[in-house]
Amino acid sequence: MNAGTDYLLIVEDDLDILKLLDATLTFRGYRVITAQNGKDGLEAIRVKHPAIVITDIMMPTLDGFGLVHRIRINPETREIPVVFITATYVTREDREFALSIGATRFIQKPVDLEKFLATIAELIDQERPDVKPFNEFDFYKEYRKRLQAKLDEKNKQIAREEHLLTTDTDKEDQAVQLSLRHAIRERTELNLLLDQIHEQLEKYDKSE
Repeated sequence: MNAGTDYLLIVEDDLDILKLLDATLTFRGYRVITAQNGKDGLEAIRVKHPAIVITDIMMPTLDGFGLVHRIRINPETREIPVVFITATYVTREDREFALSIGATRFIQKPVDLEKFLATIAELIDQERPDVKPFNEFDFYKEYRKRLQAKLDEKNKQIAREEHLLTTDTDKEDQAVQLSLRHAIRERTELNLLLDQIHEQLEKYDKSE
């Protein structure tokens, strides 16, 4: 492969990061396509079959964990390398889960662009490994653990920031207010994902 012949797909709901990565890769000669959630990412994969998928984890509609799982269970897309970029899922357990379900690389935000470009160049040049899909039931069970851990963290963050806003003399602390609004949106997304995972696991329980 070379930089100009294969598409790279970026899946990211943060438009600033999406534009930054798009511009960076395009400047280096790569052909880039983009999507803002995992569902649209899957459609782009079906149409363009990109050489590499670069995706955030925390996204609406279908998150990065769900996206990579669907890539790996489909024989036609199973071998596509997937690079996770994330600011939320950064623990050792998160990384281990990501790699266990088929993520190829794991990059923490803010993205070091030189290291990011080196990772892309390495994946473009290497042979595609034979990747086995992760067991469906094991995936949903471990996924639920990761989501619950993130939800617990978000609840603690929200409680801290709400306390700051009620006790701080500076009632116009815009940074805290912005962080709080973002955390509340993420908590809502996590609760929605957990509801979906519970439904999936209930299906397995009923089938036994």
